[in-house]
Amino acid sequence: MEKKNNKYWMGCLRAESDKSGNVDFPGQLAEPTHLVVMVNGLIGSAQDWRFAAKQMLNKYPHDLVVHCSKRNHSTQTFGGVDVMGERLAEEVRSVIKRYSNLQKISFVGHSLGGLIARYAIGRLYEQESREELSQNSNDIGDKCTIEEPKERIAGLEPVYFITSATPHLGSRGHKQVPLFSGSHTLERLATRMSWCLGKTGKHIFLADNDDGKPPLLLRMVSDFRDLKFISALRCFKRRIAYANTSFDYLVGWSTSSIRGYNELPKLQRGPVNEKYPHIVNVEAPVTARNHEEDRSGNNSNGFKNFDMEEEMIRELTKLSWERVDVSFRGTLQRFMAHNTIQVKTKMINSAGADVIQHMIDNFEP
Repeated sequence: MEKKNNKYWMGCLRAESDKSGNVDFPGQLAEPTHLVVMVNGLIGSAQDWRFAAKQMLNKYPHDLVVHCSKRNHSTQTFGGVDVMGERLAEEVRSVIKRYSNLQKISFVGHSLGGLIARYAIGRLYEQESREELSQNSNDIGDKCTIEEPKERIAGLEPVYFITSATPHLGSRGHKQVPLFSGSHTLERLATRMSWCLGKTGKHIFLADNDDGKPPLLLRMVSDFRDLKFISALRCFKRRIAYANTSFDYLVGWSTSSIRGYNELPKLQRGPVNEKYPHIVNVEAPVTARNHEEDRSGNNSNGFKNFDMEEEMIRELTKLSWERVDVSFRGTLQRFMAHNTIQVKTKMINSAGADVIQHMIDNFEP
């Protein structure tokens, strides 16, 4: 017989843990229907999302279970986006087994956590075949036109895919790491030294070349063999990217908002809504932008002679994204913007509480 979950309290939150130590924050109902998976970033932990998990359950206490991923923490985050994505996929499957009434699934990732989640959903993607639909239709005597195949993530309906300060385009050159102040010398040096962050460093600096394959982040903007990265991302009802416009020294505005530098908007003075004082721009989802498909610079290796950043933007923006631009300018916490946007630690990152509230107010379970 499987060991029963342990129930306990973490501050004001009721928590449940299984025998593997995974931590969930379930709502008030015994059978929640919507699973929200929160994924931490580099050298992070499940505790990083504790504030957001609490606020989300306060707003929607009846049908959510918020799972703060625990499988990739501390130095385990050096293991590579692919390795961590596989761990997360396995973890999500184990959580789903514990809640029999789940119907929907959403992901919220901070920084590297957004990339880990993008890999994991590629592994968890499922599509019911037309043959299965036809058979099911015949079984019930349905003579109507067969509906389109249903797409699922681990058997559940995908709803929200939300990232916060995630380096979607990687961190290689193009001022994607503001800490380097646009210095090409420092950017090149960082790429060469990416091995200091293990396999993860090579991935985010696009410095991996396993068996002659394109860098992992480049592969993750399309379906690659049995990993349906872009199909999985496409099947979510909404995709939302929160991005710091300044003072995030680790992840630049362009890479976290999936824009080229010439596409970054001019910001108005002050917030777009007084309720959210640090949100300075909100873009509704738009259709795919027009990109020229000329890839004449490609050679037999396919990925060496063209701009990898432009390729990632081209493919990712074939999907519609809602973009939320954040600025902590004028606050002392602006110098910790990378963690403040998540409210990693309430005592020192509290300025980001309105960003979390915005995310929750625009979340419909």
